[in-house]
Amino acid sequence: MTIDVCPENDIDQTPYHQHISSTHQKIEAWVSHLGYDTSRPGTPSTPSANPHTITGLRKKQAGHSGPLKKVLVANRGEIAIRVFRTAHELAMSTVAIYSHEDRMGAHRYKSDESYLVGKGLSPVAAYLSQDDIVRIAVEHEVDMIHPGYGFLSENAEFAQKVENAGIAFIGPRPETIDALGDKTKARTLAMKTGVPVVPGTPGPVDAWDEASDFIEKYGFPVIIKAAMGGGGRGMRVVRDQESFKENFERAVSEAKSAFGDGTVFIERFLDKPRHIEVQLLADGEGNCVHLFERDCSVQRRHQKVVEVAPAPHLDESVRQGILSDALKLARAVNYRNAGTAEFLVDQQNRHYFIEINPRIQVEHTITEEITGIDIVAAQIQIAAGVTLEQLGLTQEHIHRRGFAIQCRITTEDAAAGFQPDTGKIEVYRSAGGNGVRLDASSGYAGAQITPHYDSLLVKCSVSGATFEVARRKMLRALVEFRIRGVKTNIPFLIRLLTHQVFESGKTWTTFIDDTPDLFKLVHSQNRAQKLLAYLGDLAVNGSSIKGQMGEPGLPTEAIIPQITDNADPSKIIDTSVPCQNGWRNIIVNEGPEAFAKAIRNYKGTLIMDTTWRDAHQSLLATRMRTVDMANIAKETSHALQNAYSLECWGGATFDVAMRFLYEDPWDRLRTLRKLVPNIPLQALVRGANAVGYTSYPDNAIYDFSKKAVEAGLDIFRIFDSLNYLDNLKIGIDAAKKAGGVVEATICYSGDVANPKKTKYTLQYYLDLTDALVKEGIHVLGIKDMAGLLKPEAARILIGAIRKAHPDLPIHVHSHDTAGIAAASMIACAHAGADVVDVAIDDLSGLTSQPAMGAVCGALEQTGLGTGISHENIQALNQYWSQIRKLYQCFEANVRASDSGVFDHEMPGGQYTNLQFQASQLGLGTQWVEIKKKYIEANQLCGDIVKVTPSSKVVGDFAQFMVSNQLSKQDVLEKASTLDFPSSVVEFFQGYLGQPYGGFPEPLRSNIIRDKERIDVRPGLNMKPLEFNKIKGELKEKYGPHITDFDVASYYMYPKVFEEFQGFVDKYGDLSVVPTRYFLGKPKIGEEMTISIEKGKTLTIKLLAVGTLNEQKGTRECFFELNGESRAVVIEDTNAAIEHVSREKATSDPGSIGSPMSGVVIDVRVKQGQEVKAGDPLCVLSAMKMESVVSSPVSGKVKRVEVKENDSIAQGDLVVEITH
Repeated sequence: MTIDVCPENDIDQTPYHQHISSTHQKIEAWVSHLGYDTSRPGTPSTPSANPHTITGLRKKQAGHSGPLKKVLVANRGEIAIRVFRTAHELAMSTVAIYSHEDRMGAHRYKSDESYLVGKGLSPVAAYLSQDDIVRIAVEHEVDMIHPGYGFLSENAEFAQKVENAGIAFIGPRPETIDALGDKTKARTLAMKTGVPVVPGTPGPVDAWDEASDFIEKYGFPVIIKAAMGGGGRGMRVVRDQESFKENFERAVSEAKSAFGDGTVFIERFLDKPRHIEVQLLADGEGNCVHLFERDCSVQRRHQKVVEVAPAPHLDESVRQGILSDALKLARAVNYRNAGTAEFLVDQQNRHYFIEINPRIQVEHTITEEITGIDIVAAQIQIAAGVTLEQLGLTQEHIHRRGFAIQCRITTEDAAAGFQPDTGKIEVYRSAGGNGVRLDASSGYAGAQITPHYDSLLVKCSVSGATFEVARRKMLRALVEFRIRGVKTNIPFLIRLLTHQVFESGKTWTTFIDDTPDLFKLVHSQNRAQKLLAYLGDLAVNGSSIKGQMGEPGLPTEAIIPQITDNADPSKIIDTSVPCQNGWRNIIVNEGPEAFAKAIRNYKGTLIMDTTWRDAHQSLLATRMRTVDMANIAKETSHALQNAYSLECWGGATFDVAMRFLYEDPWDRLRTLRKLVPNIPLQALVRGANAVGYTSYPDNAIYDFSKKAVEAGLDIFRIFDSLNYLDNLKIGIDAAKKAGGVVEATICYSGDVANPKKTKYTLQYYLDLTDALVKEGIHVLGIKDMAGLLKPEAARILIGAIRKAHPDLPIHVHSHDTAGIAAASMIACAHAGADVVDVAIDDLSGLTSQPAMGAVCGALEQTGLGTGISHENIQALNQYWSQIRKLYQCFEANVRASDSGVFDHEMPGGQYTNLQFQASQLGLGTQWVEIKKKYIEANQLCGDIVKVTPSSKVVGDFAQFMVSNQLSKQDVLEKASTLDFPSSVVEFFQGYLGQPYGGFPEPLRSNIIRDKERIDVRPGLNMKPLEFNKIKGELKEKYGPHITDFDVASYYMYPKVFEEFQGFVDKYGDLSVVPTRYFLGKPKIGEEMTISIEKGKTLTIKLLAVGTLNEQKGTRECFFELNGESRAVVIEDTNAAIEHVSREKATSDPGSIGSPMSGVVIDVRVKQGQEVKAGDPLCVLSAMKMESVVSSPVSGKVKRVEVKENDSIAQGDLVVEITH
């Protein structure tokens, strides 16, 4: 090999290779050229290099331009980069090698040159390709090769090939590697030199049955070790004979794969030893020093995780014994270069030699930190022939200072058994600052983590004056890291460093395995990246909120109005803190009974504001978010301080919060409670159903009511959709025992002023009132959910109840669907009602409640004033007029009052929702027909009280009749063969309770057929829920953050809760995002400011949306987050749309078509299955309405044309049956 090793500016222009015949001569010439003396390492010569090149700058700064100019690192990743950096400091140029899979690896770009190695070989085999590595080195005039650690670093054959090629090997001599790299030979050496060793086999073990004599003598446990290995690979601890053979074979296989040599040996396994290793440096003249010890006891699968230097709490006599034995071993083999002698220390402070690693170690960094010595620089210079004395590295000059800790940050998921993770690093923000050192390779945003190599991402080393200072510094550094896109072990490292055992500094090698408590991890919330994923999805796919049509109408933040003093409108109130004066103080201090008495004694008429619940439920499909209530909450606490209550919870808001708004309904209640401490908060709850739509065990109702009060609820407006007393009783008792105000409510239907309406008469309501009073209620509620209560009927009904119960507070609720609600509420007030419901003006009228300003103004001069000032109503209305505009994308197409409600009796909230549902089902053009069928469906049900969920039954029934073109008479005649919606079937079974007047027969029997018939309270015989069991299952599925409130959400709405948790896991908590960003498609270049918690604000800008990746159906969205570029990959749902033309069912009875448009949520049959007439085939869902498709005939299933999640239209073929 010809290598030009001439200094660039040497006077003698004759090439060095003409004067020097051997590698050692070249090294000696270089050392001489460096001008080393014994005073300090690296005394510079006088260089003269061109300072305008990188090479020139390096040489100028290094102070020399020696003949050995180029070093190749036969490795990859962070150790390759580590060597390159020192080589550059020594004025050398560098060469990297890389496998095909590593072609994007950072190490090849940190070198001056890089070349593909092992073409066509596997990812690991490429780096084990000895001849190819030497070929590259020779072809590119490399002077020195550094093997790093792992791969070929302990391969004597490779070291020999390097030296045979005339290249300096930066490491021990080949014969030394052979003597020490083979662990069995190293054990033999230790025993010859009098160094204690762990009992083990005298040599390598070729087959598992050859170990029988050793096992018989020493017993289990034993450890199988790869003779040529390190880093925990090829190691297996075996504790019994049964698993020995399998573990032996796995260890051999792993050793062969990792090191190209499957030789193993066996040792007695020590329980809970410490792992102490000594860093050695030796020169070519037999001089050897130690750089003190490291504690490497914290390991997993025999691979080190955290290292500490020096070893804390190590007995000084043990330390000195270990250091002395390490030097003894090194001198015995005439060791050269860097190496590590490793020992185990048992519980009795006895130390045992286990091996010498004839290479640099991963954890060498912490030794550098406590000694100030660059070990890699020493390696290179020793390989160049420099002595320790010339480097100034004599033992008396080597001192340690303080402590250092290294953590290996890997792309492993500790919660999943340290499963390596792969993928693209989306975000990489590293630690830094005083005493923090990072050695990384793929640590940057955009890096692709592959499954081919070790999962090490970055080594974080810290130093401090004491062990505790270093530990705290490491914690700080770990917390500073932000790595997104792949999972890391940082949560585990944080948990480990805060464990009391680690804090004590007395760990052992199986500490991780012995301490399951370490796996109680605290994960990073990853809020910013999850938020970007949501915004990116909005940018690519638009809003996913069901019912949204178009964009929000308010592009700016809503202006918060000023509130004035009720007594002096010229005085502005400070609303930075909530008002403390209000009716709730009586509930808190004196209890519900005192509150009810005080309400009754009030001389005027009080109001309940429905703006925060029923108003937006009726007008905006219940889509209002908590943030828009919270923004005006403190102002509301002042402006409406004399209000009876604020309705803010229950009804449809509970499930919609999770289902469509991706909010926790309990957080809404807690948030509003904190901001409005003075006004009672009220919820609408269904007696035996709480906030659900189905039946629950009694203990669920009691538990839910208790939690509601704990979260801040004051008043329970308890109703039953059929006015079924038994259902009401359970809700009343649960609310009372929870400590809430019990407002038992009668649902109003019919017309007590109309003698032609004979079912729901005045006497019916008086009798029901008497029954409720006997239950010890605090307040009576009259819920006119459809707006049927006319002023004269109000006078008659309220007057009669007041006369019968003079001390009972009466609270009346209505809807303004027909346009008469304000007049009716005023009539109620004059007839003796204590409280009437209103909504802020801009969210009033139509299917909502009457306007607050109108009702309060009308009562002001009557002696029945509400105590709410006109000025403050107008001030609040300024805010809500903006919010109404913000939510314009959910506006129902209701333009005017509809007195037809007196005919169809459709509840206000249902009116708009049903109109929307009809549109989604393709029945929007038949809205008038649906209203007609609603009347007929109600009659078929027996003229029932209609409020959710009974109103849903009638609505589903009506849509079913329209979809299938059925008249009332058709239903009566064909009931036994029709597939009715699930809600209709369950109603007739009795799952909602018993309707007043009973079920119509024979229709009931024809609809439910052989299904269960329930004639008592549905929840009476249900098995109690096991709350602790549910919580445990949820924690196992979703993590330790699950609370008792989550359990309640789950048992109310299991599927909705699970979907909500999945959404939050994907996108994070979006309740903090302003609504205009939550609903609106972000605009390119628009700056969004989002506060994710107190003191933490994100400034986000969408920069671009990438082109469609047609193979994956994704787009990349590019953002700027707090000034940093970030990218997220978003699935383009529009790109995945398939246009499927579905076959329609025929007139053949065995050709079963879908009775409505919807989504298939369950398929109950498969091809070839025998079915009987009436057997369920599949279940469809459309806008909360489920329908079972059953077989009209008996026979064999010929084919099934649908699968789960298929969207199908009415009449599409579902199943074909041969009959």
